[in-house]
Amino acid sequence: MTRSPFTILLGGALTLTDRLAGQLDGSRFIAADGGMRHAKTLDIVPELWVGDFDSADDMLLAAFAAVPKEAYPAAKAATDGEIAVEAALQRGATSLIFAGALGGTRSDHAFLHLTRIVALADSGLSVMMTSGEEEAYPLLPGASVIDLPKGSLFSILGLTELTGLSIGNARYPLDDFLLPFGSSRTISNIAEGPVRLSLKSGRAVVLARPYDLSGA
Repeated sequence: MTRSPFTILLGGALTLTDRLAGQLDGSRFIAADGGMRHAKTLDIVPELWVGDFDSADDMLLAAFAAVPKEAYPAAKAATDGEIAVEAALQRGATSLIFAGALGGTRSDHAFLHLTRIVALADSGLSVMMTSGEEEAYPLLPGASVIDLPKGSLFSILGLTELTGLSIGNARYPLDDFLLPFGSSRTISNIAEGPVRLSLKSGRAVVLARPYDLSGA
């Protein structure tokens, strides 16, 4: 299958950084309701705009009037973001970036997105969340590497008990560790460069702040 990276524009915070620009290079874009405002920040035009449009004001609607829209009622069984993800998958998405998925005024949506990226990763999709200043990655059984600048902060939030957790190339490494559900042991670690992770069982999210070098 041809590689088809998609970015979903969501209504949380988004800051355009050099790192974010590099991550979005070559991506296709779908906006979810008020997430369309980030299209101005990124200087792009999405190929689709979905939602009930309760978060899109008249100026935004006028600025992107030419973008194809799929309107949904406010009373629906899925969020605008989930609808946008399904639209991307139908268009052959092989990887997803949730841009504007962190921060903002709706913490319930942000928490949902954290669980959603884990579920999508479980189905074999490459996926991450970003605000430009903060990033989130799913952590599943197996080995992975997260490319972080030396000195940047990161934390691992277990969604379940984690067994066989190993963290390498970090100030506070772990080897074959059992992390109880709800433990704060893996909060506020510091990357020494790309962080090596492995896990035997469980589900977690890695939250990273690549521009926060306060722990360096």
